[in-house]
Amino acid sequence: MSAPVRFPRFFVTSPMPCPYLPGRTERKVFTELKGPNADDLNDALSRIGFRRSQTVAYRPSCLGCTACVSVRVVVRDFIASASQRRTLRQNQDLIVTVCKPWSTPEQYELLQAYLAVRHPGGGMAAMDEIDFADMVEHTPVKSYVVEYREPNADGTPGRLVGACLTDHQGDGLSMVYSFYDPQHPTRTGLGTFIILDHIRHADRIGLAYVYLGYWVEGSPCMQYKVRFRPMERLGRNGWERFDPAEQAHVIQRIAGTDDMAAADTLVSPC
Repeated sequence: MSAPVRFPRFFVTSPMPCPYLPGRTERKVFTELKGPNADDLNDALSRIGFRRSQTVAYRPSCLGCTACVSVRVVVRDFIASASQRRTLRQNQDLIVTVCKPWSTPEQYELLQAYLAVRHPGGGMAAMDEIDFADMVEHTPVKSYVVEYREPNADGTPGRLVGACLTDHQGDGLSMVYSFYDPQHPTRTGLGTFIILDHIRHADRIGLAYVYLGYWVEGSPCMQYKVRFRPMERLGRNGWERFDPAEQAHVIQRIAGTDDMAAADTLVSPC
């Protein structure tokens, strides 16, 4: 006889300043992921808009605001844009390795360089090596770190230029946090390439979605997510596909206002 599955206990955080929309406050509902059913619970919660941070699953629960919208890329129908195809070609020489969720000094050094340029003074800027190790290694679910390295002259993996902490869920890959060399002298679009590579990998292993976290209309650092089509967003009636005309209009509207830093940034866990 199997042991009964306990319904998780949920908690709510105190209101804090919103990191995405100035002048607003954020509040989150969260629960702990633990035990032999952690993977199943994480899968179920992700389908209703939760994200994972270490051993906690959370989602926004803000009073009077629903700006944070969970989004996921539909893998089987994905069609890369002309600029995304160019990004794939420019970075096709990178060596991609799926690693166990263990942090390394090289990863931490790259993260620090990324944060210093992309998010100076942000909430993660003070992260030390122990904090980074906790972020990567404290996982109760199936996770791995995907590394992106330039090849050496002999073809072996060389310098680390990108990495992503990824959860392997029942129906897709969830990109928990990615970072990359923000000042590479010759490569552009590394953040976009990491997402595109996850879409390709999900397709190869038969997963339906790549989860990108929350899209926040009006937050510049969140606008890159809407560039991947087709996309589904979570609403009151469940997951619904972005209307193609509406998504195209959003992409066109942000094209003239984004700078490349915002367009090529993956801000997570969010």
